[in-house]
Amino acid sequence: MTRKGLIFLTIGIFSVALVYFLLIKDTKTSAGEISPEAYAQQIKTERAEKDSFFKTNSESPFTDKNGFKGLSYFPADLTYRVEARLEPFADKTQKMVVQLSDGSEEVYEKYAHAVFSLGGDIHRLLIVKQKENYSILFKDATSGHETYGGGRYIDLASAEMTGSQAIIDFNAAYNPYCAYNPNYACPLPPAENTLSIPVKAGERYVEH
Repeated sequence: MTRKGLIFLTIGIFSVALVYFLLIKDTKTSAGEISPEAYAQQIKTERAEKDSFFKTNSESPFTDKNGFKGLSYFPADLTYRVEARLEPFADKTQKMVVQLSDGSEEVYEKYAHAVFSLGGDIHRLLIVKQKENYSILFKDATSGHETYGGGRYIDLASAEMTGSQAIIDFNAAYNPYCAYNPNYACPLPPAENTLSIPVKAGERYVEH
């Protein structure tokens, strides 16, 4: 290889390495944690997509789509993205009856308890399963004040539950459709899933 070719090869390798470093830096910190800036942008994008869906899609709970100006949210905060320890049930066939907002009932599987630290305390929430969907239905100290009084939901992907651990992101907590349209019937959180602390993350609630 000529000296000139070697120089171009060196510059090319350096450029690729620099681009890779910048891409990694955008999403991770040096400690391997999520970058707050990249995370905030990700949440902003997801929320914009949801607002667009609610404003335009026929499956939206909002009937007055022209009057819909977007949902209300707490700012993205990585403090509310926690790693939980899973405590699965020894009996994999345990079921529970969940009350719905219209007085009807649905049957869910009791999948596991998630134990995690938030606000300086240890908390425990029940994860339920229906078909292939895993969810946490919960209330907290903001319920009925800054968030919907009937509670909020967090959906969990099976990929987020590896072994005995799970990532619970309260920034993804959302209000059920019945918060925006009384024609929907929504599952109510079980009594044990009431947090004593305020969870200022995810969707807020403003009557439309």
